[in-house]
Amino acid sequence: MRASIPAGLSHKEAELYSRLDPARFPRHIAIIMDGNGRWAKRRHLPRIAGHRSGVFAVRNTVQCASRIGIPAMTLYAFSVENWLRRPKTEVSFLMGLLRRYLKIEMSSFHENNVRVQFIGRWRELPVEVQERMDWAIEETANNTGLTLTFAINYGGRSEIVDAVKSMINAARRNGGLNHLDINEESIDQHMYTSQLPELDLLIRTSGEMRLSNFLLWQAAYSEIYVTETLWPDFSGVKLLEAIAEFQKRERRFGGIESIHPATVHSA
Repeated sequence: MRASIPAGLSHKEAELYSRLDPARFPRHIAIIMDGNGRWAKRRHLPRIAGHRSGVFAVRNTVQCASRIGIPAMTLYAFSVENWLRRPKTEVSFLMGLLRRYLKIEMSSFHENNVRVQFIGRWRELPVEVQERMDWAIEETANNTGLTLTFAINYGGRSEIVDAVKSMINAARRNGGLNHLDINEESIDQHMYTSQLPELDLLIRTSGEMRLSNFLLWQAAYSEIYVTETLWPDFSGVKLLEAIAEFQKRERRFGGIESIHPATVHSA
């Protein structure tokens, strides 16, 4: 029996959705949003024009993910390396763009039942940016649909370091380091994403074949999908194309037979 088409999808999105199996959708999708600068350069525009256009790609992608019932999406918005590898004027613009985005999109978050959260060392950001982020968390806390996570001032290696520090501090609070039990499960419980589903699908735009220090721990068994599409040109249609490719993959999780991820996650 063909699944009913969710409300709000465009004609092309609905057409693609009708070919998919909703029971096999990824539960957690992460995206490395790459290519804003190249998009602008090809149009002889300043880099900030690419970042502005990238905001529309975020809106379209998040709306589509929410409408088709994806439980979690994590977007790589700003890395720990960006502080030194981008001009200060661009970094300042990105901080301001984040503040404006959270305010402008709030009505859309509520309309689409999206809950916003952040991972990374975002408490190191300017105070006015943190205040807007705290506001977005509080405003969307009661939404029960898509959990939209922005990785800001984030690095995969930094996350692992922070997880180890958290484990040590927890052991000290509970009687000393002799209570420190290090295994995959305990480390996972101290990662930034501990409350999210396992990462099923990692998308990278712009054609680059690298993880760029993003979700290194979580990506161990995720499917990786790389598209030549630059981020400002990404959309709900492109997201559904990535999910279609995901559904063609055989996921073995180190075994010899294909396994549905829900079986592994619930084990």
